[in-house]
Amino acid sequence: MSTTINVPPGLRNVVVTETTLGDVRGDEGFYHYREYSAIDLAKSKTLEDVWYLMFEGHLPTAAERDRFVAEIAPLRVLPDEVSAVLPAIATAGTTFNPLAGLRTALSLLAAVRGLPPLWDADQARRKADAMLVCAVTPTILAALYRLREGQQPLEPRADLSAAENWLYLVTGAEPTAVHATAVEHYLVSTVDHGFNASTFTARVIASTGADVVAAVAGAIGAFSGPLHGGAPDRALASLDEIGTPDRIDDWVRAKVSAGDRIMGFGHAVYRTEDPRSLMLRDIARGIGGELVDFATTVEQRIVDVLAELKPGRNLYANVEFYAGVVMELCGIPRAMFTPTFAVSRIIGWSANILEQSTDPKIIRPAATYVGPQPPAPVPS
Repeated sequence: MSTTINVPPGLRNVVVTETTLGDVRGDEGFYHYREYSAIDLAKSKTLEDVWYLMFEGHLPTAAERDRFVAEIAPLRVLPDEVSAVLPAIATAGTTFNPLAGLRTALSLLAAVRGLPPLWDADQARRKADAMLVCAVTPTILAALYRLREGQQPLEPRADLSAAENWLYLVTGAEPTAVHATAVEHYLVSTVDHGFNASTFTARVIASTGADVVAAVAGAIGAFSGPLHGGAPDRALASLDEIGTPDRIDDWVRAKVSAGDRIMGFGHAVYRTEDPRSLMLRDIARGIGGELVDFATTVEQRIVDVLAELKPGRNLYANVEFYAGVVMELCGIPRAMFTPTFAVSRIIGWSANILEQSTDPKIIRPAATYVGPQPPAPVPS
């Protein structure tokens, strides 16, 4: 007879495995990728550097970086079989859903490229498949957006960095150095963030031995929820709804009174200010403008009013609040805020998938049954 152990709802603070990839220390307001502060990496390294770190276990030398960048460039290009169906995916339905489109396109890519189950592949093949998925994701997402807008997709450029390439593919213009740097800081800071819902989902699927895309598609599904990755545009929409500084307090009180969540504030782990939010606030201030001035005013008033209405809760702005501001300043359309988040997080998911693939045990938790008492007679 098996023994069950009762755990907190949502598996909160339940340790399910060991990892060498990173961790979040919520009480300290700190998180890291391997042995390095993620914020320090965001301020000093490229997305390619951190991608290499997550996959290979160490930061690249100059020669290793050059080889890695050269390896990524051709992987950004979509196979013809996938390009051919993107117009139908992009224009399906009345509402544009880029993450759903990404899941569909990646599933086709897996079939076209013949991705084997993780269980049947050696580590070199697993890593190659993960590299492909990470490299091609920005191309797919940008193509879906442009097609939905009635524009032709652009070919990825080998002469641009990952961050520059993303901005170019979405906007159609080569980005300024200021905007490329701002977006790169954001991308690096969102590569990984502990065992969040999407990362855990990816690892559960990887533990079954399914292929890389199956695990990534599951992670994208979890990530698409507004309580997870789908909040940057909603946080910015709150600024639009507030409109002017004199409306802030009444708006916050109405939200709290109605029991509504204020998007862009509070975090499941941090009990201090979100270090990602602090960095992005500095980036936004460096760019400047009316939106930044209004956002900083709104942030402070929301924090103050929440402290009054919810004493002891320590509710601060999270990464989504200033992420939306920074992306708006850099010309990324709001429909592409969450996809931008996915462009970086897919690297973290893939690193977790690769790590999980080395563990032969399937993740198989239990549930407490609380329904009608069995066995009941089956009605005739």
